[in-house]
Amino acid sequence: MFAKLFQKPTEAQSPPPSSQLVVTHESMATSDLAPVVAVHYGIPSTASILAFDPIQGLLAVGTLDGRIKVIGGGNIEGLLISHKALPFKHLEFLQNQGFLVSVSNENEIQVWDLEKRHISSNIKWESNITAFSVISGTNYMYLGDEYGFLSVLKYDAEEENILQLPYHVPPNLIADGAGIPLPDHQSVVGVLSQPCSGGNRVLIAYDNGLIILWDVTEDRSVHVKGFKDPQLKEGMVVSFSNNESHTYQNDSLDNEEVDKEISSLCWVSPDGSVLAVGYVDGDILLWDLSASDHGKGKITQKLPNDVVTIQLSSGDRRLPVIVLHWSSNKAQDGRGGQLFAYGGVNIGAEEVLTILDLDWSLGLAKLKCVERVDLKLHGFADLNVISNGYKADNDSGTSLFVLTNPGLLHFYEYDSLSILKSKIGKNHSAHAMQYHSVIPTVEPYMTMGKLYMMSSDINIFSSLSKTVSPAKQQPDGTQTIGSKSWPLTGGVPHQMSKTECYTIERIYVGGYQDGTVRIWDATFPVLSLVSRLEFEIKDSEVAGASTPISALDLCFPNLTLAIGNEFGVIFLYRLQGDSNQATVTIVTETKHVVHHYLSEERNHCHTVYSILNSPVRALKFTISGESLVAGFDCGQVAVLDTSSPSVLFVTDCVSISKSPVMSVAVKSCPDTCPNSVEKSDNGTESESAPEVVFVLTRDAHMVLMDSSTGNMISSRPMYPTENSTSISMHLLDVKHSLTEGSKSVSVTSSQHSKAESRPLQNDLSNVEARVPQNFGHKMLQSHILLCCEEAFYFYPFESVIQGDNNFVHKFELEKPCSWTTIFRRCAEKYGLIVVYQTGEIEMRSLPELKLLGNTSMMSILRWNYKNNMDKTMNASDKGQITLVNGNEFALVSLLAFEDELRPLLCLHDKVLAADADVIYFHSQKNAESSLPGFVSNVIKGLKGVKEEQNMNYKEAREMVIAHLESIFSRFPFSDPFNLEDLDLQIDDVDIDEPVPLASSSHETTDYIKEKETEREKLFEGSSTDTKPKVRTREEIIAKYRNTGDATSAASQAKDKLMERGEKLERLSIRTEELQSGAQNFAEMASELAKAMEKRKWWNI
Repeated sequence: MFAKLFQKPTEAQSPPPSSQLVVTHESMATSDLAPVVAVHYGIPSTASILAFDPIQGLLAVGTLDGRIKVIGGGNIEGLLISHKALPFKHLEFLQNQGFLVSVSNENEIQVWDLEKRHISSNIKWESNITAFSVISGTNYMYLGDEYGFLSVLKYDAEEENILQLPYHVPPNLIADGAGIPLPDHQSVVGVLSQPCSGGNRVLIAYDNGLIILWDVTEDRSVHVKGFKDPQLKEGMVVSFSNNESHTYQNDSLDNEEVDKEISSLCWVSPDGSVLAVGYVDGDILLWDLSASDHGKGKITQKLPNDVVTIQLSSGDRRLPVIVLHWSSNKAQDGRGGQLFAYGGVNIGAEEVLTILDLDWSLGLAKLKCVERVDLKLHGFADLNVISNGYKADNDSGTSLFVLTNPGLLHFYEYDSLSILKSKIGKNHSAHAMQYHSVIPTVEPYMTMGKLYMMSSDINIFSSLSKTVSPAKQQPDGTQTIGSKSWPLTGGVPHQMSKTECYTIERIYVGGYQDGTVRIWDATFPVLSLVSRLEFEIKDSEVAGASTPISALDLCFPNLTLAIGNEFGVIFLYRLQGDSNQATVTIVTETKHVVHHYLSEERNHCHTVYSILNSPVRALKFTISGESLVAGFDCGQVAVLDTSSPSVLFVTDCVSISKSPVMSVAVKSCPDTCPNSVEKSDNGTESESAPEVVFVLTRDAHMVLMDSSTGNMISSRPMYPTENSTSISMHLLDVKHSLTEGSKSVSVTSSQHSKAESRPLQNDLSNVEARVPQNFGHKMLQSHILLCCEEAFYFYPFESVIQGDNNFVHKFELEKPCSWTTIFRRCAEKYGLIVVYQTGEIEMRSLPELKLLGNTSMMSILRWNYKNNMDKTMNASDKGQITLVNGNEFALVSLLAFEDELRPLLCLHDKVLAADADVIYFHSQKNAESSLPGFVSNVIKGLKGVKEEQNMNYKEAREMVIAHLESIFSRFPFSDPFNLEDLDLQIDDVDIDEPVPLASSSHETTDYIKEKETEREKLFEGSSTDTKPKVRTREEIIAKYRNTGDATSAASQAKDKLMERGEKLERLSIRTEELQSGAQNFAEMASELAKAMEKRKWWNI
């Protein structure tokens, strides 16, 4: 049958001279490599911090390696990657605005655009950022640093820029405004905007325990609290250790003067009247800030009932309270709720998250703990409580996210703490809803993965599409706990037009360790589960049906999926989706058994083969789909008849060393005579064309056999070297051939790589990559690209048949290869993608193997390469690669011209953002006290106009932004002003003294010593620049502002007046000296010129 394969070309078949056969080959360009993470599912194991947007329904998870995972609803997830692999110490949404703010460990502030999925703006803060918060509902941010500065930032969405506003307060001005001494080098450890203050007040906490409630409109302190306050000595201490509550008067701090370091803080009332502060020693203090002081420059009156101390355990050595969150109880009118604390327990105790149900309706001094629950955790990372202000009026339950290591996300929602306590028992997640990835990779463990592109010529999945389409209208993976549902609903899903006919264009098939197989629709960047296949029949005689999946292949003509597992069992499933199978045929070595499914058993499996007790390593359908080639770990190969069903033949070990089969491929070999070629030149393969099976073993032995008889075509196995380890093989079709002795093809290697060439008998200048679903194209000559760990080899098809080990090309690699695939841009543009065991990825041209571009898993996904990662690695011929790492799944589009998965889905819903004000207004119309004061007044004044309520609320909200702009666009201790209106006096000009510059937390003054010029020496060091330098209004106020009485102010004014007179007198004297010196210098110069004129040149 294969005799014609060895015939020599006749004269009619001889090609023209090589000079006339130079095929124009347009190689891939370096710019074609543009990797984009089109799909990402799963939370990274390095997750460390949470942020939540309750309006958009989005959750952001920051990691220790500079990534941010954003999770929405309907399987919408996105991955944002910073340019540096650094942890985030702050992460917060600009709520309902489509932006996310992060602060890295190197103090880089980044604003992420969720619609475009990239960094919109970033700035580097030169000092260490120790506190950061966003004013809720606005684009303004408070920032505190290690030097005690309070700064204000604003993100301008139109300009896409982060602006530092003029309002920034150094610690000395805060201390002066508060009327207290503040030690040097005190860092700001917390900064919170007070609720319901309209942004007028901000709480500033310092690391020595000092707490100041600062009014930014009046530039004064409203409250000053601290560990050394006298009321602490008379305050109440409530101990909740051993599930019992004990209240007693504090008497242990009478003589204590050491600072009490703050580790966490949060508001515990909707109106900002009570503050909870966690300390390093494990205490939690509740401060009452309800009594306001309207006298500027006065300290808040000290009351013994202003503070209550909470102790979670009675030990002397306790863990710091590093996390505090609060959920208010609507039924208690803001005087109670649940406090969430991580820390405060004895060192060495079990890791727990403590939840306290507190009530102080009778006053803070009579604080009661209604209930306490300790959630047992394993590797706590972060906590985020959903505010009740964004819930429906009838929903008084508590909702929170808990993040634990490694990358586990739990959602709790309950109506009361007692219900949670009764159900939770010893299992911390008994009443929690856990995040499950759309594509599970760990539970269950994924062992195989394949990405298949559907043909656009025929709708081969039309029947399956009809079955799937109605199900797609429902949210995928919807999770519920009783009547509660998963709260993440954000993102904008793909919208299909009503006239658009939906067809599945791309699917992803995953095999698992439990023997199940799942199929996802991967047409769009949001994957959806289509089917879950599992072989389960009663009284089954098939052993090992639930062992791990080890091989997969899909036959496109008849929609049959072949599945092989580690026990050597092969299953055939029909994916038509129209009806279930009535029977299943079980084929073993000795018999055929037909089993009838029961009416309740829904299964698409129609054939099961169990012929060898060896793991299945490779599966490949023949082109017609009537036969299936299976390679086993024992080195044997079996060809199965899928129509009968039966076993056609089973070979002995194809390798002498019994090396496992790594890969199998099938190729149609039509007659090479010209007449035969013309007869079959109709776009389809001839039915009589024989099919050759290529078998590759792990030790790089390659053999060819007849698919119908099992006879070996190659005279002996071919292998490049004795110690080669194969990776994969690719069949290449060659359109033109050269006569013997033609010039060899040049191979361009990367740095440190070696290329070896032999005289070619075939020209590789125009090859076409053989892809699994396109076997019908005709070929005249073929080559085989054998990829091994240490090198790549090109073999002519004829050499393989003859068992000739002489390759025509060898491309040595510097580092071991792990996986390869061939991609194409069009019929004339194609290349090779190489993945190394170091995680590096290269794109090379074919056949030159010229390096076109390189990247790495680390730069794309922040992944390190792991063993067996190649098992779940797969790609389409368009450069779309699927990767699995731990509990993460990614689909990466490597090529710039591939736009099927671009643009990426939008994570910000503009329609929802436009309607959010209306929705929020209706949810708050019965609770106007929770709105900022001046906004509430605006709304109250418009109560009579029902038609304009929504619009007026929006206008009132815009007034809030305008109010904040007017506050922060000025310097502290000043009113808004224009430079044109600035009236300078002589006191504002320094003559002798250096001009003090306004310092900030991220700007430092460099004093540069300049060299003195000869002119400066002549004028005895005095400056020639007599133009006065203007100081800013802030500098003037900071220098001359007086906090004393009128007498001291008059005395200071008198001193300044005398000082001004002295300055003017010194200025007059110096002016006269300069004039006299200049005149003397001019006279001396004139005399010197006359003396020099009389001297000859040889006397000089």
